[in-house]
This record gives sequence, structure tokens and C-alpha cells, in this order.
Amino acid sequence: MAEPVEGHRHALHIVTEIARPSLVCDIRKIRFLEMRRTAVLLFSSPVALARKGVSAAIAQLLIAHKGSVVHSDDHVDGGRELFLSRLEWDLDHFDIPVSDFEAHFKPVVDQFQIKYHLALSDYCPKVAILVSSYDHCLADLLYRYGSGELGCELVWIISNHAKVGPLANFYGVPFHLLTNPQDKQASEREMLELLGQDVDLIVLARYMQILSPEFVGQYLLRMINIHHSFLPAFVGAKPYHQAFERGVKLIGATSHYVTAVLDEGPIIEQDLVRVSHRDTVDDMMRKGRDLERVVLSRAVRWHLENRVLVYQNKTVVFA
Repeated sequence: MAEPVEGHRHALHIVTEIARPSLVCDIRKIRFLEMRRTAVLLFSSPVALARKGVSAAIAQLLIAHKGSVVHSDDHVDGGRELFLSRLEWDLDHFDIPVSDFEAHFKPVVDQFQIKYHLALSDYCPKVAILVSSYDHCLADLLYRYGSGELGCELVWIISNHAKVGPLANFYGVPFHLLTNPQDKQASEREMLELLGQDVDLIVLARYMQILSPEFVGQYLLRMINIHHSFLPAFVGAKPYHQAFERGVKLIGATSHYVTAVLDEGPIIEQDLVRVSHRDTVDDMMRKGRDLERVVLSRAVRWHLENRVLVYQNKTVVFA
């Protein structure tokens, strides 16, 4: 059993202007048609067994069924004695139907104690974004979505603030304003009814509410968050003001999967920038917003492109 291991002429006009809603669908269709149809296998195997030929065994299976490998990347976690890999192959002439792959792959899985996740490049993941009043990450994701950079379908933007509604409407993405944001339990029930279980990814684009373990459990390893990297040094309100008073020299941002333990999920991406004594609190906050935009967008894109292998509360990113 597969186990998840804990992405013409109209396009020319966006060179000089932000993509209009009427263009978004056209651009995404063009990008989709240009994509090569491939399968991606993310897997892990104990090193002691992997050394006996796990890569060769998988390659032989693919070649025997007319599969052509287009990318392969490996990593060994020596501390955990795990071999980790991402393998991508062309499906144009591959003669095993995807529905039958598990049965054909099972002998190799059993021999090498493989845990794996199989994904298809022509599947368009359904993504929802939760956001509060800070809209810089949302604006960045929507621009990338509109320009065809993110291979997904945005099905909902949900917020506890009405101010982000016009931005969602501009890009033609359905927007929902929570009925009673002060009632957290009711808001979570409301979101569950909207999202259901069909959504593939939920992005917390500066959603400033703590989600309950029960809600998080519905979407384990399907939620990505972004926050500043001052934790745990500067907790609570006004972290940039605290950092300014301490004279920090580096500020950063972290994007990670959401787990029941607040801000302790597997980290996908981080970045940092230097600050100096000349930087004001406003300067630091501006630099922080810039970092949050790019770090979150990288994490979302890598997840959509099936480049993130999660295991034992950490990740390997085959970027």
C-alpha cells in the first residue's frame, strides 16, 4: 500500500500589465498544454537495504515498461539511516496504467521496505488560501498564479477581514468572508464545510488565527504556513520591535507544514537578510515582508511540483 512519506497571444499582454482575470485561465491552459506528462515518485528506504540496489530495481521496472527517466535525485540521511529519492519519468510510452502501478511496484516495495508517494504532473491540485489583514503574501501568490507560475487551481480565498476581497475578485478567485471571526470554533466549522476533503493544499498566507488540532488533523501535511524567524527568541506581540530593541543583525522567514504543535511542523524553506543599526523598525518590517513573500511562494511551488519529501518531522527538498 502506498504511504505518504512524512506541480498565446493573450500572454504577451501581461509583460506590461498585471494579468486580468479573463487572461488567467488562458495563461494557465497554455502552460498546462506545454507541460510534459510525467510521474513523480518520492520514496524512502532503509540505507542497509537501499545499498543492495533499490535505484536499479526501480529503474529496471520502468525501463521494462517503456518508461523514460527524466530526473533523478537522491540523498542519504546518515543519522536516520534512510535513503531518500525523487524519481521522475515520462509517461508518453509507459505501458503500466497508473491505477495498476501499485501492484507492479509491490515486489520492489516489499524487498526494499519502501515508503512512497506517487504523483502525476498532469493533475491540477486544488488550493485554498487563508489570510487575515496582511495581504502581501496573498498578493504575491495571486500574481504568480495569474502568470501561470503556480500549477494549481485556486478554489477559495477565505478571510476574517473584508479588505482582501477586492484582490481576490480581481483575479477571479472565489472569496469567502467568515461570518463571525470572533467565534473560532464556528469559523473552523464554516471553513470545513467550504473546503471539505477535496482540497489538496491550504496556504496560510499570514492567517493570524491559531487553528485547533482538530482542524489541522483534517489536513495533515496539506497546510503550509509562513512566519518570521524570530521564534522562539521574540514571542508575542510586536516581534520586530523586540528585535529592534535587541539590535539583531539578521531577520528571516520560515515556511513549514502545519502540525498540531504550533509552528513546529516540518520546515520547507527559510531565508534571511542582514539588518544594521541604520534600519528602523519600519525598515525591518519591510524587509521581513519581502522575505515572507518569496519564502512562502517557494514552499508552495515546491510542494505543488512534488519536490518535498517529508519524513520524521523534517523534509528533503529536491529543488
